[in-house]
Amino acid sequence: MKIPRIVVVGSVNADMVVKSRRLPAPGETVIGGQFVMVPGGKGANQAVAARRLGAEVTLVAKVGQDPLGDEAVDNYRREGILTDLIYRDPVAATGVALILVDAAGENLISVASGANAALTPADVDRAADRIRAADAVLVQLEIPLETVIHTARLAAADGVSVILDPAPAAPLPDGLLADTTYLTPNEHEAECLTGIAVVDESTARRAATQLLAAGARHVIITLGAKGAWLASADGQRLIASHPVAAVDTTAAGDAFNGGLAWALGRGLPIELAVAQACAVGALSATRLGAQPSLPTADQLEHFLGLPR
Repeated sequence: MKIPRIVVVGSVNADMVVKSRRLPAPGETVIGGQFVMVPGGKGANQAVAARRLGAEVTLVAKVGQDPLGDEAVDNYRREGILTDLIYRDPVAATGVALILVDAAGENLISVASGANAALTPADVDRAADRIRAADAVLVQLEIPLETVIHTARLAAADGVSVILDPAPAAPLPDGLLADTTYLTPNEHEAECLTGIAVVDESTARRAATQLLAAGARHVIITLGAKGAWLASADGQRLIASHPVAAVDTTAAGDAFNGGLAWALGRGLPIELAVAQACAVGALSATRLGAQPSLPTADQLEHFLGLPR
């Protein structure tokens, strides 16, 4: 089966993670336990997810001219990601995320965007040839919206599939959805985009129908442990996930999106691609930390019980 070529345009952060028994309420201090500092950022997480599964991955991003930026570029180079389009900003610092994780794997996250906010459409233009040659382009909302719009328009104009993870949740212009091949909100993001609280299959269907009408060709609403709701002009259905004991769900959505890009880039049918992406997300939730949790293809095969 072919090796997919994926371009990820998105954020790079240093994740500082504290694991504790429960998450604090506003104004409350909770004594935590384990602390780790690991590479993160939605764009970088998705790039690593796709690369570990076997895709050829280019990461288009921006970091600071600081030690965290040096460490990030070195890390992604070691992962085998093409890093020549990770730019260094002379003023802004590398992005940082502060993450609290409770005993059930739920989390609270606050992000200082830093150099991520300085990634521009002009930076994307410098990656145009790589984008045109890709099987899929992945974008998220931790970079400026104008850069996301420009990336999707550039890719769509050349017939390249655009996977848009609308996270963190924010309203989107209709023109962006028209350039989106696969829209992958979670329940909260789907509600932000439609005003419909997604709490079951019926509300997922209503939200997905609205998003299809707004221009997205495929809508995949991730539903955590339940799986993902897949909707297109051909119909709608639930793709079940795999039951796991969650340790940290921080990168589960990023694992799903990276897995989806990898599976679609290999030419898998959409339902099978979503099923494999659900498995990648579930497996990632069984480990602490964003990028440390992302599985390899061998680990995914073992998890699914597939023959070697």
